[in-house]
Amino acid sequence: MAEPYSPEGEELTAEEISANLVHLRESIETACAKAGRDPREVTICAVSKLKPIEDIKAAMHAGQMLFGENYVQEIVQKYEALGTPPEWHMIGHLQRNKVKYIIDKVTLIHSVDSVSLAAQIEKEAAKHNLIMPVLLEVNIAGEESKWGFTEHETLDAAREIGALPHVKVAGLMTSAPYTEDAETNRVHFRNLKALYDQLAAADLPGVEPTILSMGMTGDYTVAVEEGSTMVRVGTGIFGARDYTK
Repeated sequence: MAEPYSPEGEELTAEEISANLVHLRESIETACAKAGRDPREVTICAVSKLKPIEDIKAAMHAGQMLFGENYVQEIVQKYEALGTPPEWHMIGHLQRNKVKYIIDKVTLIHSVDSVSLAAQIEKEAAKHNLIMPVLLEVNIAGEESKWGFTEHETLDAAREIGALPHVKVAGLMTSAPYTEDAETNRVHFRNLKALYDQLAAADLPGVEPTILSMGMTGDYTVAVEEGSTMVRVGTGIFGARDYTK
């Protein structure tokens, strides 16, 4: 797929970011047409980690109002700089002792990978008298390097987490294996969609699955074809990141 990425470490212009968003939306529309889906069913979460405020403002100017961050400190800094809008999601691994810093700043936590983390979210959400929607992170490919519930643990975890009064299970999320060929992840996306359908059919208290977060820059079109309702795209919008800073 021909994405107008930038070389590593080179910041894109506002015009390039806008063009990338247009390309991304068009690619999603094409994938939806192929799968017989309505493109309005798919939400773009722009992954802005390690990207400056100016890039986020450029994306906002181009109509993108939802951003995902991997690090608590970055969410706090960017929230303080921009407030709401935009809308912020926590998409990276979240430590229990850092939940308190973001509980009142994000509208969704994608990466709930343990019942103990959910219990901490419950504790902090109760302090703010809010109900926090979360996604259960599923290690659908069984990678040793990845966080998340196994496929077989997920329904029981949803039942337990859904019982928490200040937490709502809004769906599932996965980070598929890195691959040069997106087609190799199709089986994982298909399996997670099947699990998502099982979760919806279980009709558990406190579990209202409306979000299936899967697909990133390299494989989002395949994920959309297999039923994703939210794609997390960073490089495809903002260009490559400079991890040396």
